[in-house]
Amino acid sequence: MATLEGLAAPEFTLQDEQGETISLSDYAGKKYVVLYFYPKDMTPGCTTQACDFRDAEKDFSELNVEILGVSADSKERHQKFIDKHGLPFSLLVDEDHHVSEAYGVWKLKKMYGKEFWGIERSTFLIDPTGTVIKEWRKVKVKEHIEEVLETVKVISGD
Repeated sequence: MATLEGLAAPEFTLQDEQGETISLSDYAGKKYVVLYFYPKDMTPGCTTQACDFRDAEKDFSELNVEILGVSADSKERHQKFIDKHGLPFSLLVDEDHHVSEAYGVWKLKKMYGKEFWGIERSTFLIDPTGTVIKEWRKVKVKEHIEEVLETVKVISGD
């Protein structure tokens, strides 16, 4: 997949963990959006990543950044994940993986000798004009959130 940096972020409308409809355009002209795609609720790497975003949420909020997580899990599973780990941001339901495909993160993966389709851990920083200003693909969880936060600080001049 070619980079999305510098391009308009693919628009989407998805349900969150409460069944509310959230669109990327809801944030147009208002906030930066950190849109992060992750494989599965309740798994070790995804839990670490979500908790790292949780722990840095105040820092992101002070920089006018909204955090949104996306996976193919159901809204019920998202709600359990949020409740279990006290996540202060919405998790969006992409069960048909249309949004994951639009962002180029729905990939053929291999684990334990088996091939399957799933989400490749990726993060996109979208500015208030709806432009992808930075993307991270094949994300490694360790220190990723610090890197995203530092990028936002540089871009916003803080």
